[in-house]
Formats: sequence, structure tokens, C-alpha cells
Amino acid sequence: MTGRRVQIDVQFNPAAAPWPVFRDATLAAEAAGFGAVWVVDHLAGVSMKGTGMLECFTCLGALATTTTTIGLGTLVANVWNREPGVLAVAAASVCEIADRPLLLGLGAGTSPTSKYAAEQHAVGATIAATLAERHARVGVVLDLIDTMFDPDRPEQFATFPLPHHRPTTLLGVNSVRLATLAGSRAGGVNVWWSHPRRDEFLAAADGARATGAPFLRTAYEWWNDDLLDAQHPVRREMEAAGIDRLIVAEAGVPDPSAIAAMQPNAGARAASFRIEPPVRPSAASAASTERE
Repeated sequence: MTGRRVQIDVQFNPAAAPWPVFRDATLAAEAAGFGAVWVVDHLAGVSMKGTGMLECFTCLGALATTTTTIGLGTLVANVWNREPGVLAVAAASVCEIADRPLLLGLGAGTSPTSKYAAEQHAVGATIAATLAERHARVGVVLDLIDTMFDPDRPEQFATFPLPHHRPTTLLGVNSVRLATLAGSRAGGVNVWWSHPRRDEFLAAADGARATGAPFLRTAYEWWNDDLLDAQHPVRREMEAAGIDRLIVAEAGVPDPSAIAAMQPNAGARAASFRIEPPVRPSAASAASTERE
């Protein structure tokens, strides 16, 4: 798995960037040549160290009508924030509005005893107590997507939205068990590149794949100017590991004019695009809140 070029994508933080800035930053990223913009799925800004939030699929729907070519993705859609059917219909709707595929990252959610579950508790949302139950919910969502998005689907789904561009499902993982599920059931996997067990997770996903089946191997990392340099050792390491896409996550408020001047997928090194010092969510939040 050597020699492949890593596609550079971006994620902005709606807890820090108000919608006009978020929108303009995404348009600038599209013009600059970023491959995709990935949207977080939180109900409140507290987990992302901010004072507000945009609902994930509402934000994607707005971006679908604002942009024309940049890829759209979820990193990750928490399977406990919506009923499985609502999640599937929301994803299909974004695909139809955008008229392009959706990169549908899914996560198993956090433990109900975690401090990161505060937003779900505040609105009375259900979170399963055990890891096995949370993983099973991911399987339920994948099953429903397979059935609902099949052109030969059962009659009961005949009038549900059927995306012309089927989403690529991938799982954000923080355990070998979920990585194995990604390899066996999804179209891709996402890992935090700085996670000490990331290679173990990637190997577990690869080991569960059907021979020859296409599979998207993605990683995310906090924004670092050096990561836009194709010759940087970390980028070379990712290429050697067979990573297809790197999502650079900006925790602060982005500067659209600086983003527009970048060439992220041309090997060019760019200046930072922050206009305010970011307050990053903790590594524990990034690595485990929705991807256990």
C-alpha cells in the first residue's frame, strides 16, 4: 500500500465559526482545491469548546446548495442522535440536494457516563449503556442503509428517498472491535492519526475486508501547516500506510481569504488560516466521543 497520493480534506468547527464564516470558509476551500469538507455531529457546542452549534445534516443541506464541486461528509454522524431511519433519510436528502455522493462517516457514540454525553442527557436522548449495544446500533444503521438505498428495495421503502449517488459509509473507530465492523460492513474507516493504536485499528479493518472490495482509509488530524506539504514526513508516513484522505480539523475560526490562497492538493505549503487562536477540544473528546 505504498505510493498513493493522500487527498487533503478539511473540517471546520461550527462551535467556533458562525454560519456566515463557516459557509465562506467552505466556499474558499472549494476554490482552493480541498477534496471535501466534513461536518461534525454535535447537539451543543460544549464538546467542541464553543458557544453554539449547527445541526449536522441541516448544515450539509445548506452547503449542498451553496457549493458545487467539493465533497461533503460527516465526521462522524452519531447513531444515537437520530433514529436510524431519520439518519438514512437525512443522508439521502443531502445526496439529492447536492447531486453528488456523501461521505457518510458514522460513529457509535460515547458512554452515557462520559462527560461528553451531557448534550444527549440535556435533551433526553437515549444512549445505550454497553459498548456492545452501541456497536450493534451501528450495525442496525448499516443494515437499514443497505436495504433503503437498494434499487430493488422492499415495497415498504418505495417512496423513501433513493439517492442517485449512493453515500460511501465509513466508521470512525477507537477500538479494534469497531474497526473490524468497519472492514466487514462499511466502505471505509477513519482513525485519529495521532492515536497510539491507529495501526492496529487499520490492520483490523483491513483484515475484515472482503478480498478486492474497495475500501476508503481515512485519517484526521488537528490543523498543522506542515500537513499541507506533500513532502512532510507525516504525509509520507500516511502514504506508506495507505491512507487515501487526510481531514485536517480546524478548531478555531477560519479565515476564508487565507484558505482561498492555498493549494492543499498540489503539494504547496500554505500559511495558517486561523484568525483567532483556537481552543481545541481535548484529544479524548476528538478520539472517543462518537467513535467507541
